[in-house]
Amino acid sequence: MATLKKEELKKLQKTLKTDAAIGKKYGISRQAVHQLRVKYGVQPVANKSLERDQKILGLYKQGKTGQGIAKMVKLSVSQVYRILKKRTSKRK
Repeated sequence: MATLKKEELKKLQKTLKTDAAIGKKYGISRQAVHQLRVKYGVQPVANKSLERDQKILGLYKQGKTGQGIAKMVKLSVSQVYRILKKRTSKRK
C-alpha cells in the first residue's frame, strides 16, 4: 500500500476529490485509498455526490428520461433512478 500521510491525503482530497482519482495518481486502487482514509479517520468528500445528484435532478426537471440522464452522467440507469427516488417522489 502507498505511504500516504494523513495530511497529504487530506490535501489530495481537496484537489482530486475522489478516492479513485487519488489512487490513479499513486498507482493504487480506489479501495486502498479508502482503507487509508478509514485508518486515518479522514471523512470522504461529501459534496461530490450532492453536486452530481443536483445535476441529475436538474436534468430530470428539464424533462430528460432516466435512461438519457444515465448516458449523460455515465452512471447506470438503476443508479440514476435510485438518486431520483431519494431526491423526488416521481420518476419518468
